[in-house]
Amino acid sequence: MGKKGNSAIPGFAAASRLVVPVMAATGGSARSTVAHLLAGELAAAADTVVVDLAPRLASPWPAWTAGLQAGGLADLPHDVPLTRARIRAAAAVRRSSEGDWAVLTDGREWSAAPLSLPVPAAAWYQLAAAGGWQALVADTAHPVAHDLLAARCADDGVSLTRAWCELPFTVPVLCAQATADGIQALQQAVMVLHADGLPLQRTVVVLTAGTDGRTPAVARAAATMLSARTAAVVHLPHDVDIRTHGLQAQPARIRARTRQAARDLATAVLAAACESFGDPLPDAAQPAPIPPAHVPAV
Repeated sequence: MGKKGNSAIPGFAAASRLVVPVMAATGGSARSTVAHLLAGELAAAADTVVVDLAPRLASPWPAWTAGLQAGGLADLPHDVPLTRARIRAAAAVRRSSEGDWAVLTDGREWSAAPLSLPVPAAAWYQLAAAGGWQALVADTAHPVAHDLLAARCADDGVSLTRAWCELPFTVPVLCAQATADGIQALQQAVMVLHADGLPLQRTVVVLTAGTDGRTPAVARAAATMLSARTAAVVHLPHDVDIRTHGLQAQPARIRARTRQAARDLATAVLAAACESFGDPLPDAAQPAPIPPAHVPAV
């Protein structure tokens, strides 16, 4: 799947939609980095938005969007109808030569009162659809295995992981550090996903290296095992500039092998989508426009 402007990825038509929840079993799994790199690649072929689901003081995205003249999620009240223009005005935009992409986060000052974010995955799906974005990358904040186990034990059985996986045209991405602890948490999450009947066959796994050098044996063994159970396993190499600057790393300074891994990830996600839902991807349902307000004659 090469890149040629907006027709870079075969099968991604203007009316198609793709949902990519970026998840992990534990913190420190490079979810935000993976979401950032993936959005940059998808933007070459689709109108893309990242939604930040973490609390403001636990997220790297607000600092990344500082000074970008975007109102953020605080400008999108949940109790009033929202126009496409208002939704897009709230998003910060990352300009790049390969394609611009948007971020919806709570970019207010650290001292502002915490924002009550919608919990249902469907609310974010509807927001992205109403905003006219084709690809939704969700930087989630919940621990996957714990979320599924807690849902089993709860009276209502509500699981964020299941809700995201069951949205239309969804390809989950599961992240882990390529360490013994990271692999153990990943394997537990995969076991719980399998036990709950969630779609491992269209899940892409990303193993992130914490240092340069050879991938640890435990990570290589896990990749071999997971390759047979998931759509793909992608290795994200250690990148000094990303490690130093986080999401604010300049694209021109990111290593070529990191960019290649990001392209491999986007290719794997879109291949899983086409294999699961059809190639080309079918048209998605479109949100109904807000009817014009009726002003009674005086």
